[in-house]
Amino acid sequence: MARVLHNLLMFLISLALKIRVLGYWSLIYGYCALCAIVALLKLWWNIVLRPTTTFQWVIRETPPACLNDTSLGTHCYVRIKESGLRFHYVAAGERGKPLMLFLHGFPEFWFSWRYQLREFKSEFRVVAIDMRGYGESDLPLSTESYRFEYLVTDVKDIVEYLGYNRCCLVGHDWGGTIAWLFAIHYPEMVTKLIVLNCPHPSVFTDYALRHPSQLLKSSHYFFFQLPRFPELMLSINDFKALKALFTSRSTGIGRKGRWLTAEDLEAYLYALSQPGALTGALNYYRNVFSSLPLSHNHVRSPVLLLWGERDAFLEQEMAEACRLYIRNHFRLNIISGASHWLQQDQPDIVNTLIWTFLKEGEGRKSYRN
Repeated sequence: MARVLHNLLMFLISLALKIRVLGYWSLIYGYCALCAIVALLKLWWNIVLRPTTTFQWVIRETPPACLNDTSLGTHCYVRIKESGLRFHYVAAGERGKPLMLFLHGFPEFWFSWRYQLREFKSEFRVVAIDMRGYGESDLPLSTESYRFEYLVTDVKDIVEYLGYNRCCLVGHDWGGTIAWLFAIHYPEMVTKLIVLNCPHPSVFTDYALRHPSQLLKSSHYFFFQLPRFPELMLSINDFKALKALFTSRSTGIGRKGRWLTAEDLEAYLYALSQPGALTGALNYYRNVFSSLPLSHNHVRSPVLLLWGERDAFLEQEMAEACRLYIRNHFRLNIISGASHWLQQDQPDIVNTLIWTFLKEGEGRKSYRN
């Protein structure tokens, strides 16, 4: 009798798990379909309003002068032997100083860290990379090439190529996700972790599934699962959606901080208008649902989490919840009036808070190799 009950219990557990998995993927595909319908309606309305310009966009041939500003650093390239990929990065500060490595988000590239490259080069070897699929770094064609484990390994390979065995790691948005994961899997290589407007991946998963308001704000995650169509929608009307993302009142840079200049915007359009650039950026999203939830969660490095109070995409409640997964000092700063694009929107405040965090415990722990 006991054996029968045990087998029945195991069957029910297995059935419950299968139902849960089925529900999870049904939610994802159902939401993808809904987002596709909404996008089709937007496309139809664009064609009605602008029948001659909707499908016109321009590939920028010449980079704007700001991308060659020597005060930001030197443009360098590295080919990683294991992956075979070539990465572009901009570096400043003396070689041999502690490494501060910057990871950008979507849909950005190294240029999003321009204010920090200037600020921290006095005390650090600062390096802002174009992550795989972005900017001048190589763009793998396969969606599978953007799985979490490959993105994390890229960071490890670059740190070691630069001649370091650890770094102060700084990430924003998708770069923040990779920074969290890198600190989880390679704690010995992260002296301090600084994340801007990006929750711990486990916090995001748990919170989004329990809060429909966040699920709605994350609808682009579902829309971007579709092949080719998101690239089209981001390109029509000469990349109007991308321009709005950076400049609109609801989502853009500079509500109370620094406005994105016309030249800055052209820098983004130059990078994102290149053939295949949008696909590379979107491929990060196309692996996210198969990579979560995480099997390992805990971060053992000291963590600074900076959060823009008026982030249009991420709810602030997730920021405090990150504390659950940190097994070291955790500092959270909510920046009033700041947007999702925190390091560009409020660079002076961000830089000051980073300096304060870096100097905490300075006498107890060295950053040098």
